[in-house]
Amino acid sequence: MEQITDKFTINFQNYLDEFDYGNVTEGPDDVNKYTCGNENNPLHLFRTVFQPLVYGVVFLLGLTGNGLLLTVLLKRRNNLRITEIYLIHLALADLLLLFTFPFAVTQGVTGWLFGNFLCKLLGLINQLNLLCGSLLLACIGFDRYLAIVHAIPSLQARRPRTVHLTCALLWLTCLSVTIPNMVFLSVKEENNSTRFSCSYHNHGIHASNWMLVSRFLTHLLCFILPLVIMGYCYTSIIITLCQSQKSLEKQGAIRLALLVTLVFCLCWLPYNITVFMDTLVVLEVMPKQSCQASLKQALIVTESIGFSHCCLNPILYAFIGVRFRRDLLHLLAKTKCLRVCLSGLQRKSLNRMSVTEAVTTTTSNQYI
Repeated sequence: MEQITDKFTINFQNYLDEFDYGNVTEGPDDVNKYTCGNENNPLHLFRTVFQPLVYGVVFLLGLTGNGLLLTVLLKRRNNLRITEIYLIHLALADLLLLFTFPFAVTQGVTGWLFGNFLCKLLGLINQLNLLCGSLLLACIGFDRYLAIVHAIPSLQARRPRTVHLTCALLWLTCLSVTIPNMVFLSVKEENNSTRFSCSYHNHGIHASNWMLVSRFLTHLLCFILPLVIMGYCYTSIIITLCQSQKSLEKQGAIRLALLVTLVFCLCWLPYNITVFMDTLVVLEVMPKQSCQASLKQALIVTESIGFSHCCLNPILYAFIGVRFRRDLLHLLAKTKCLRVCLSGLQRKSLNRMSVTEAVTTTTSNQYI
């Protein structure tokens, strides 16, 4: 997780940049040179009030949405579409990412309390699933591109076995990229404080160099590459659909293609810009301010916006589909305490759905 707590050595001179697994905090050593005060520091309010509130909401919504998505898809795992295989891996990545939130919030409030092993493990899990989730979104866009723009030539590449192999290779690649986090992450007591932080404390300048490399990889693999792939694929899909004669089917698919790309960009663009600005400060390309609390606050806010994307994925990719909604209602109707109230809702929903609506929505979900 990209936050700031440790020193970066630039030209063999120390420069403090606050990076912390899970949240932005006051870093060790000479932190007061770069932040504003202690108890009155607005960064403390952001860390102890704003971040727990936002993370709590995202955690509950994401856990519910991705949990339902995973449950419904696994119920019919022997009859999955190609996109739904990617959705299972995406839901799993989002859930694993969400499970790191309570630890991040706890560290922001009280410091790190969970020992060195969990520091390394959770740091790895966070980065791994953040990276894998973004690349899976690119895979979904590329799969839709093959299915619509190159429908017949892509039949071989869109077999379930090929998709499972692609996902396995994607997980292994992301693991190889993020495994150095376990080498450099460790727990250390903050200077003149009883608090502990989980950050890149091991191996001195090598940890500083890895921090810079990690930021570059995050920009490239978590944002730029997925955005380029999604932008190209969905643009090609829109052009192909506009040239087709199926006006009723293409309208929903075009809107959804635009929405998927726009939401991804709006969620992660502010955070990437903020981290890039902070990196420029670390590299002394931009001048240091006498008080950097505003930049740290911006990191907390924009990171919270970015992480909210994991609770939007089920809505964008599954909940809008007729087939998924029907399966979800059937699943919930089997629960005794909800059977009575949901049975009427299910009948009303299914009866209201006309043939045209069913075809249009199903096709839109198939396209995207």
